[in-house]
Amino acid sequence: MSAGGEPTLNDPAVVAEVRAAFDAYEQALMADDIATLDRLFHAAPSTVRYGVGEVLYGIEEIRAFRIGRGGSPQRRLGRVEIATFGVDFATANAEFFREGAARRGRQSQSWVRFVEGWKVVAAHVSLEGTHA
Repeated sequence: MSAGGEPTLNDPAVVAEVRAAFDAYEQALMADDIATLDRLFHAAPSTVRYGVGEVLYGIEEIRAFRIGRGGSPQRRLGRVEIATFGVDFATANAEFFREGAARRGRQSQSWVRFVEGWKVVAAHVSLEGTHA
C-alpha cells in the first residue's frame, strides 16, 4: 500500500509475476494441457468463465468444458495488458487472432494471489461482432 492507503498500482515485480502466470496459461491453452489449465484456475464453485458460446460456473463446469471440447482453437496473441492492484490482485486483458478467422478475439482474466500462487478467479472470452 502507498502512504495514503491506496494499493500500489503496477509494481513491476508483481506485473512480471502475473505475466509469467498468464504466459504459462497461454502455453497450456495452446497445448491443451488440462492439468496446467486446472492448476492456473482457482478450484472453487465461485470461479467463473464466460466463453464465446458457453457460460461456466465453478471449476467443475470449466473442467468438463475443457475436457469435452477436444482442444482449443489455435491463435496468436495481439496486445496484452497486465494491471496489478497491490500485490495480490491483477487483471490481464488480451487481444487474440484465431488462425483463419477474420474477427479479433478478446480475453479478460481476474487473477488473485493465493498461497499456492496466482490463479484465475474470473475469465471472459469474446469475438468482435458477436451479440446475444
